[in-house]
Amino acid sequence: MNKQLSLVAAASLLLAGAAQAQQVTIYGRLNLSVESQKVGSASNRTVLQNNSSRWGLKGSEDLGGGLKAGFQLESGFSADTGAAAATFWGRQAEVNLSGAFGTLRLGQMTSEAYYATADYISAHNHDTGPSADALYAYVGRNGNKVSYRLPELAKGMSLEFSGALKEGAAASNSYDAAWNWQIDALQLGAGYEKNGDARQFALRAFYMPGSFGVGAYWQRDDDAWGLAGSRNNLRLMAMWVQGANEFHLNHGRAGKIGSVANSDATQTTLGWNHNLSKRTKVDASLTRVDDGSVGVYGGDFRSLALGLRHNF
Repeated sequence: MNKQLSLVAAASLLLAGAAQAQQVTIYGRLNLSVESQKVGSASNRTVLQNNSSRWGLKGSEDLGGGLKAGFQLESGFSADTGAAAATFWGRQAEVNLSGAFGTLRLGQMTSEAYYATADYISAHNHDTGPSADALYAYVGRNGNKVSYRLPELAKGMSLEFSGALKEGAAASNSYDAAWNWQIDALQLGAGYEKNGDARQFALRAFYMPGSFGVGAYWQRDDDAWGLAGSRNNLRLMAMWVQGANEFHLNHGRAGKIGSVANSDATQTTLGWNHNLSKRTKVDASLTRVDDGSVGVYGGDFRSLALGLRHNF
């Protein structure tokens, strides 16, 4: 016990010293739900579901002359059991340098192509847990990445390019690009990823001029699911905000993969969020995935969930 306390004290001193030299923030999210789930033909089961709970550290330092250095470390964990992720900083581990030239990022990071498209449209539970988008083809690699974000091209417009280095391993060359543009209440995005022979391209639009919003993304992928062939994926969403309540409807349809019979699928989610504060929400959702007989997307699935989320 004394050894553990000493380690905690040492870590606290290190963080305190770092905070004196730069601005460091500890942040995170705990996201849990009690769910009744049905997977395929199995009997219903009741589970306490972890929905991408995480914690992290981020900070920045003003270097003068318009230059700024920064970092972000993020670790996932299972809030239902307390277990840490197998790769501790597997969610994010990056160092960056920004200035008039744009932003250079190095390390482990999620593809910005995903954030520019699918993440925007699957908004009911931050695209996490069993209600997350089951049909989006994510083909890029997150590790060993070098990323460059251009300076703002126009008001509200950004463009970023990334590549994952092979480092002599038997990995494929992996690239991704993301474009975002916000024009008042209209938000547009596009993303492209290539990893070996697998690739995907997606377009996204979201429009919310007031309390009601609508959005959609369309994706075209090639050889992304372990089956040779191309596929189209379309997802539509609607969101209505009334006071502290948010109501979500989300429907996705993935077509056949090439000529593979019964490889199509649909997913529908009805969601409700109630904001108890800026940091805390209760939420409920009903999700249904109807997979083809080939079961490319993991098979049929049903979930009825009631959850609690807290950000810190």
